[in-house]
Amino acid sequence: MTFAATILTLYPEMFPGPLGVSLAGRAMAEGKWACETVQIRDFATDKHRTVDDTPAGGGAGMVLKCDVLARALDSAPAAGRPILAMTPRGKPITQARIRELAQGPGVVILCGRFEGFDERLFEARPDIEQVSLADIVLSGGEMAALTILDACIRLLPGVMGATLSGEEESYENGLLEYPHYSRPQEWEGRTIPEVLRSGDHAKIAAWRKLQSENDTRSRRPDLWERYEGARVQPASGARRKDKEPDQ
Repeated sequence: MTFAATILTLYPEMFPGPLGVSLAGRAMAEGKWACETVQIRDFATDKHRTVDDTPAGGGAGMVLKCDVLARALDSAPAAGRPILAMTPRGKPITQARIRELAQGPGVVILCGRFEGFDERLFEARPDIEQVSLADIVLSGGEMAALTILDACIRLLPGVMGATLSGEEESYENGLLEYPHYSRPQEWEGRTIPEVLRSGDHAKIAAWRKLQSENDTRSRRPDLWERYEGARVQPASGARRKDKEPDQ
């Protein structure tokens, strides 16, 4: 099954962009994923092909028009694919959501510009998922869309050389990934940790897990708190120790 990406944008020339090279580019050439773009401006009805207007109530900037956006969206049937609208007002995307997307038939991505979308678009199309890349503001949604697509494409079957490449990484198990080392064994007076040269796979696994936990605790206390909370949650359906046995 080909992962099909449809991008609604004012700048279709930005796609596939960097996704046309390296792993993603090879995967596209092999038919593992496909990318099509829809020029939002084509769905404007006036002679100037207007896609934005001034904000109701006043203020700086321009707002993307809901009628034009709706026509553009309706021209690209989702066919079971999630519809994402890239906006800093959206929910930050997670690796878990990326993995869900990668396991599906593809995605439709609507790229924001200017001050954003007319809110009535989301009221009229409640299946649109408002998504942000991080707590940052970009010039438009295209760069965020490229990033999300890259994250999905690398998880498609056959794209990465080794299966574990996608499993032992930051966020996959709730932790940041452990640090990596390679040759030379000594560089500028710094050596590869001895445990990694021991050949003892159990010790290496334990060391890596400890490093992941320590780095997550110090660098991302928000992730650590969620990780700790998940570890203390009882398994679904498990009997509480203080509960009396069923009669």
